[in-house]
Amino acid sequence: MKTKMEYHNPVLLKETVDGLNIKPDGIYVDVTFGGGGHSREILSRLGENGKLFAFDQDADALENKIDDPRFTLIHENFRFIKRFLRFHGVKAVDGVLADFGVSSHQFDVAERGFSTRFEAELDMRMNQKSQLSAYHVINEYDEDQIKQVLLQYGELRAAPAMAKLIVEFRKDEEIKTSDQLKKVMKQFLSPKHENKILAQIYQAIRIEVNQEIEALKEFLAQTPEILKPNGRLSLISYHSLEDRLVKRFVRNGLFEGEPERDVFGNFEVPLKKVGKLVIPSAEEIKVNNRSRSAKLRIAEKI
Repeated sequence: MKTKMEYHNPVLLKETVDGLNIKPDGIYVDVTFGGGGHSREILSRLGENGKLFAFDQDADALENKIDDPRFTLIHENFRFIKRFLRFHGVKAVDGVLADFGVSSHQFDVAERGFSTRFEAELDMRMNQKSQLSAYHVINEYDEDQIKQVLLQYGELRAAPAMAKLIVEFRKDEEIKTSDQLKKVMKQFLSPKHENKILAQIYQAIRIEVNQEIEALKEFLAQTPEILKPNGRLSLISYHSLEDRLVKRFVRNGLFEGEPERDVFGNFEVPLKKVGKLVIPSAEEIKVNNRSRSAKLRIAEKI
């Protein structure tokens, strides 16, 4: 097991926790616990009556549990935030933090299958108990389903041709490993763009395996209900699919369409944006290259 700092270097640590505007006796939630970096920073700002709940669906993250009477770690997907907070007797909170990135630990443990750098079985499950893995997506989805995954979540123009090739190849043999998948995709991986295209392919499969977009929507939709008035959301996203959803939800509380107007013609929205978009400094990117695509958006319940 890696040490806690190696597990995941928290991105935009100070800025994200600053965004929560911590009250010493408040109740806060870190829905992406990981290595616990953000949680530790929140706890350092809470008084003895403050409380912090954290969520993580990855069993590996449980190894990083913080021994503090103010802290509770819930081994669940954040899409169930309201249900499990209610289970712990909490109906409303002062702030919620989310870092939607894959943890460094998940990328660095070869057998988890998240990284393009390692030869590994096709897995990519954040929750190891989940039935759906990358193997199932590549070997059992039909051509149209694979095309939709690559198109929608990887934004790959060559998705139709890629899907066709995958289905053709697997007629003769199963595609079990990352190296096999790379060989199948070889004609699409020009030396100049190989890493970028592979990253898009992996991202698409990972999002499908973990139902990341559905989970994100379910989580965001619950936040206005569980936040106290003036409660804060501090949200870090890494790719355009996530960030578009977060940006749109912060702006009008919806994922599509426009909000209704009240009798005075004003839009009725649950949240208001706080400050501007925050991105990592050049210094942070130098120390932690994985932070380079991070975007932090902060919102407050009206």
